[in-house]
Amino acid sequence: MLNLFFTSLTAFAQAADAAATAQQPPVWMQFVPFIIIIGVFYIFLIRPQARRQKETQAFLSALKTGDQVITQSGILGRVSGLNEQVVTLEIAPEVQIKVLRSQVLMSQSVLQAKKEGK
Repeated sequence: MLNLFFTSLTAFAQAADAAATAQQPPVWMQFVPFIIIIGVFYIFLIRPQARRQKETQAFLSALKTGDQVITQSGILGRVSGLNEQVVTLEIAPEVQIKVLRSQVLMSQSVLQAKKEGK
């Protein structure tokens, strides 16, 4: 009787081992969730950020004297001078400040269009 028990136990273990190896998915299937996550990150995070950065770079390169702009810190002014890296803003009559070109956020016309859209 004990021999029958061990024989059936061995057969059961072999059947379970065969079933386990037959049910394992291929190795490449384990990478599918990671590929999907990377795709979602690209679509929702990386691509929009790259588009915004390209628009900002185009705006900064198209700056010219007389444009009314807003800086990152919220200062409103009119561009009175341009350099490769520095923009001179006139924030009041005869009051000028120098800020880095990268600190210019947007045109004041964009802000006015957003106000009118509300």
